[in-house]
Amino acid sequence: MTPRCGVADHIGVHKIDNSNKKDNIHGVSHYSFFGSKQKWPRSKYHLTYGFAPGTPSEAMTPVARAFQTWAASTHFKFSRHRDYKKADIKISFEYGDHGDGSSFDGPGGILAHAYSPTHGNFHYDADEPWSVGALEGYYDLETVALHEIGHLLGLAHSSVEGAIMYPYISSGVTKLDLHHDDIHGIRALYKS
Repeated sequence: MTPRCGVADHIGVHKIDNSNKKDNIHGVSHYSFFGSKQKWPRSKYHLTYGFAPGTPSEAMTPVARAFQTWAASTHFKFSRHRDYKKADIKISFEYGDHGDGSSFDGPGGILAHAYSPTHGNFHYDADEPWSVGALEGYYDLETVALHEIGHLLGLAHSSVEGAIMYPYISSGVTKLDLHHDDIHGIRALYKS
């Protein structure tokens, strides 16, 4: 089984993949949104992110690059907030049951999950083998961050295998650019 992303929305926590789409997903083209097209308010175009104490330092630069990739294709600006508790988006590495109702399952399976706007929580599964860049047997921090930031901005999963919002990733793989499906999706969400 190929590991996948978990998605949580503000109504409840759902693990979503292409073989089991829940009715809280509205499909448009190949990209999709959360049921009520959850998004950040028009006035909130500058989002801050913070790392929980104990976050591995090697994770911070890849996550920052992922935010910049999204900034280049959206109206959003992102900056790091030194106070984790005051940041709009809170990033942490968690084990098993970590109190959000969506427990991690250890190595394999769910790699990370994030909440739809405006909750701002993004959790990596600390039991997974993480790397910076493509390394066989490890999962790239930046690739997974790109995917989870898409959820944080309001995108659900895409059925396009090349899209960053595709729900599966193999170890030793990097995807460091947004696919046109990801860009069309985020622009469609925020133009309305």
